[in-house]
Amino acid sequence: MKDTIIFDLDGTLLNTLEDLTDSVNCVMAAYEYPVHTLEEVRSYVGNGAAKLIERSVPQGSDDPAYREMLELFREHYAAHCEDKTAPYAGVTQMLRAAKEAGYRMAVVSNKPDQAVKQLGAKFFGKYVQEFHGDREGSQRKPAPDMVYRALNELGSDARRAVYVGDSEVDLQTAANVPMTCISVTWGFRTDYQLFAAGARKENMIKTPQELLPLLARLQRAE
Repeated sequence: MKDTIIFDLDGTLLNTLEDLTDSVNCVMAAYEYPVHTLEEVRSYVGNGAAKLIERSVPQGSDDPAYREMLELFREHYAAHCEDKTAPYAGVTQMLRAAKEAGYRMAVVSNKPDQAVKQLGAKFFGKYVQEFHGDREGSQRKPAPDMVYRALNELGSDARRAVYVGDSEVDLQTAANVPMTCISVTWGFRTDYQLFAAGARKENMIKTPQELLPLLARLQRAE
């Protein structure tokens, strides 16, 4: 029986793209590099802050100032991660319904742990029990470590859980656990990109309202 849902955060529950882009471009401007569009940053996200800055900087992590730029990004984003960020339409209602239905829920994200907990508590603290982000000593997704930690703290296991995300990183993470992955199409990746990464059509949803009916179908199929 499926009674646990592990969610990705950026591109799945929250539209964080504008704040991420603003923080990236703060770094670019400070070091006199060309700024990036929303669509460029959309293609860079998914593997954590270090990889985001590596992809944003012309020389990547080989730039002599890379570590300084990464620290500036983290400082700016910590101060501005709530400026324009908001839940996608229907997400809050979906989480409320899932909680009322008895599901245990956690968020597992590659963004810095401080930002995950800050944003999670603000927007979803009424519904989601656990929030896990990138922190020293832990492996980022697609490694399964944070998912295992969340399942353990929820008193659940992979057989009873599904993973909900919007990217190829989320599909890889679920496969590494392993557990069922539900892919959302309103986030940072296109349908084509999700299919190319191995998403299954029957496990894709176009709106948050489709999640609980899909979970019911998965329950019946067990």
